[in-house]
Amino acid sequence: MSVEPKRASEWTIHGERVIDDSRRAVLSIADVELPDGVRFEQYVLRVPGAAMVIVVDDDQRVLMMWRHRFIIDRWVWELPGGYLDPDEDPMVCAAREVEEETGWRPRSLEKLVGFQPMVGTIDQDNVVYLARGADFTGSSPDVNEAERISWIPLDEIRRHIDDGTIVGAGSVSGLLAVLLLKATGEL
Repeated sequence: MSVEPKRASEWTIHGERVIDDSRRAVLSIADVELPDGVRFEQYVLRVPGAAMVIVVDDDQRVLMMWRHRFIIDRWVWELPGGYLDPDEDPMVCAAREVEEETGWRPRSLEKLVGFQPMVGTIDQDNVVYLARGADFTGSSPDVNEAERISWIPLDEIRRHIDDGTIVGAGSVSGLLAVLLLKATGEL
């Protein structure tokens, strides 16, 4: 097995020590060296993967949750989704989260986009799925997840992004991908 040679702009990692390790995050400090020889410590946060879903109905509306995020102290619209359980398939997680958080069961799921939210500091695989339609299960949404559940017209999504009521990386990237599908006639 051949090892690819180090590239000129690649950083050297001299070590990494764990500062805090919990079920939902591992915080560590990495000892890194830049190609020019500058050496410093960099915080690294490793978080379990997450999956979320954009449910689009026949009227081209998106299922979203209105919730308060204490870290930024703001009320925002978000897609349903959450952390993957250990060894859980992301698509299974995505479907489960939509139903638990909203009371709607997606009819089908297809992978839309995958991303890392902040590659300079955080390692967390995220995947956004597209569901075309959903059926109401009759169950109440989780009160701990959202104040209300609403169907937002796709034509209003850009305004919500622009006015800061949709700010989460997963929601923004996924919704922009759906708007691209719509613009190209693929939705």
